[in-house]
Amino acid sequence: MIDDYIDQREHASTASALDILSSREKQVLQLVVEGKSSVEIAEMLHLSTSTVSTYRSRLMGKLGVKDVPGLVRFAVEHKLI
Repeated sequence: MIDDYIDQREHASTASALDILSSREKQVLQLVVEGKSSVEIAEMLHLSTSTVSTYRSRLMGKLGVKDVPGLVRFAVEHKLI
């Protein structure tokens, strides 16, 4: 029973964390997790590198992580990859 409760809480927190992200932020998150550089992401999404950096910063703020490895860790822990 406790395990079910914990699983439900983890799923809810993942869903709410992902719900606050825009579709573009989700795209950038996926590409960051795949190991793409800012330049590569910018080329793929037809954005400037500074725009990609802004998206990455917003992701970190919204998800409460401090660096790119934190974004990857978030994605792994929440089974996004």
